[in-house]
Amino acid sequence: MDKTTCCIVGGGPAGTMAGLLLARAGVEVTVLEKHSDFLRDFRGDSVHPSTVRLIDELGLGAEFAELPRSELNRMHMYAGDRMVAAADFRRIPGRYRHIAMVPQWDFLDLLTRAAAEEPTFTLRMRSTATGVIEEAGRVTGVRWLDADSIEHTLRADLVIACDGRDSVVREAAGLRQRMEDVPMDMWFFRIPKAVDDVDSGAVQARFTNGNSAVAIDRGDYYQTGYIIEKGCDAQLRAAHDVAWLRERVAELFGWSAESMAAIRTWDDVKLLEVTVGMLDRWYVPGLLCIGDAAHTMSPVGGVGVNLAVQDAVAAARILAQPLLDGTVQTTDLEKVQRRRRLPASFTQRSQRGEHDMLIAPALRGTLHTAPLPLRIVDAVPALAGLTAYLGGIGLRPEHAPEFARRPRIGAQPSNARR
Repeated sequence: MDKTTCCIVGGGPAGTMAGLLLARAGVEVTVLEKHSDFLRDFRGDSVHPSTVRLIDELGLGAEFAELPRSELNRMHMYAGDRMVAAADFRRIPGRYRHIAMVPQWDFLDLLTRAAAEEPTFTLRMRSTATGVIEEAGRVTGVRWLDADSIEHTLRADLVIACDGRDSVVREAAGLRQRMEDVPMDMWFFRIPKAVDDVDSGAVQARFTNGNSAVAIDRGDYYQTGYIIEKGCDAQLRAAHDVAWLRERVAELFGWSAESMAAIRTWDDVKLLEVTVGMLDRWYVPGLLCIGDAAHTMSPVGGVGVNLAVQDAVAAARILAQPLLDGTVQTTDLEKVQRRRRLPASFTQRSQRGEHDMLIAPALRGTLHTAPLPLRIVDAVPALAGLTAYLGGIGLRPEHAPEFARRPRIGAQPSNARR
């Protein structure tokens, strides 16, 4: 029977960051990731200023700067009948005044390469957690399947669930999120960029009556999220030919019929069932949930990656020494929740506000003009800086623990092009 000090389930942003930081503290860490690689479409790709700063603190800024990327320093959106400025990252304090739009698989590869340099770090790909081991009211490990569907067990002093909104480990431990009503789901698809489309900006967001979408510039294509009414996926697919979607998206962004032909059939359109939820308690003895496993976020604002990473940093800082000493207690897990619950709750409240003032009216067909709060932010530049700070840095931003810091390699920080 295998044994480790800390078993992390899920190799997303929370899991890889927690694994890297704990390994740099000298904790024996095993990360279980069910896929064979990180190459999956429609992951969150926005790396916020507080995370860019963290990457530099870890000594990875120069390598991060070499990843494929675009930079978003202002956020505009078309709402109702006008274009408005929603956030201006150039106005936030510090050296990191942009959101880096980086393919998540490249970001995760960077973190796992750095973690692999630590002798106490193990990453097991194609390893699917199926449940937890419990003894005397405490989680003492996980059960998992390898690529050949052979079951194994891994005992651990602590299990950290980082396996996302549909967390198997969270469910196996009997934890249930308190879910909120949301007005939307989203369809995701790729639209290739036209040859002459070279300066469109990192993100385009357009919210009009009955027709709304967000497009992220990914270099040679747009990663596009089209907003539909909650629970209407099957109904819309049955009622319409896919040409209906092509026409509506082209109307929003002015893309050519040639580009829109990339949506060949409904099979090219992937559904994201949007959920927002929060655990009342993020832990049980021997197990801690962080990231989406603890607080499922709406895609609004693209904040999921940032919150997951910040959770991981707080968890590593609080838990590293108890794990090294073999004394980790439930009270230590409670400290992580106490540290991170306010930022997660605040973000969900902000997302709920955007759902109510922008997305729900657009879906109902009552969004005739930009909501008043957006018009005020657009008219007062300092407020656009405040919204950028709250979205890009947030409440209780986390810095790298001293034990995880490394000297920067290279002369320039990761935002050297400014």
